[in-house]
Amino acid sequence: MNKVTNPETSATGAKKRRREKEEEQVGCSHAENEDGGILSEDQCLLSLQDELNFSDTSVALRMMRSQFPRIDQASVPPFILQSQLYSSVNDRTQVDRELECLRRDKVVRVFKLNTGQDDHAIIFLDDYLNQVDRIVKRMEEKKQSDVEVFKWFKGHVLDSKLEPSIGHDELCSLLSLGGKVKDAHITLLINAGLLTRQLIDPDMYWFAVPSIGKLWKGLLQGRNELLSLLKRRRHKEMFLADLEKRRLRFSPLDMRFHIRDLIGSGHLKTFQTTSGLVVRVSRD
Repeated sequence: MNKVTNPETSATGAKKRRREKEEEQVGCSHAENEDGGILSEDQCLLSLQDELNFSDTSVALRMMRSQFPRIDQASVPPFILQSQLYSSVNDRTQVDRELECLRRDKVVRVFKLNTGQDDHAIIFLDDYLNQVDRIVKRMEEKKQSDVEVFKWFKGHVLDSKLEPSIGHDELCSLLSLGGKVKDAHITLLINAGLLTRQLIDPDMYWFAVPSIGKLWKGLLQGRNELLSLLKRRRHKEMFLADLEKRRLRFSPLDMRFHIRDLIGSGHLKTFQTTSGLVVRVSRD
């Protein structure tokens, strides 16, 4: 007798196997060689072509976090642009849905970037809280006062306010759960780079990432440099394998970071040929 297979069970099993394979690929960046040493980035890094087709948003996020470029001049936690997720997970609705779940489960936080465009940075919450702790440690070493507000900010504001922005009254109300709030406390959070005032409404704040402003210029310049490079080509295209080996002069963020960003935002598109994946400037 032929065994009857449940289609739903088979599909679920296939998806689980695929996710496990993706997780193994992400873990490669921390893999050890036979001598017990950590493998170099060149030894275990997948080609970018292999990283443009993930089925799970969480796996894609962790992969991009592990490959975030090391930036000496700015102590910024690894961040992923929402556009980059769109380049690696084909279903944008799925990305938005799964990202919202990760946000509500307090795995990640989403920040609006002040680049003049609709850019959102995604940071794992643990990385962000560690950055807040480093700020407090530096202030304590300088013997600055009112550092208790950072504890209130972590324990009462970040823990309960998950959206990218917050109103002045709500901010004061949440901070007051830790102690008596003074104007100086709000100023301290702003000066530390954890809050920025919205230009349209001064009573509203964006949650912010300290030191990330140093990278805005590089992000914008890198986008322009990459697009300019491709537009100078005869057909405004290059093989992805060749493109990702190029170095950018005006951005501290690497080529992979910018390629993912521009594919996900629709400025670049890819198509498969017998010789490999090609990246082309969108003509829309």
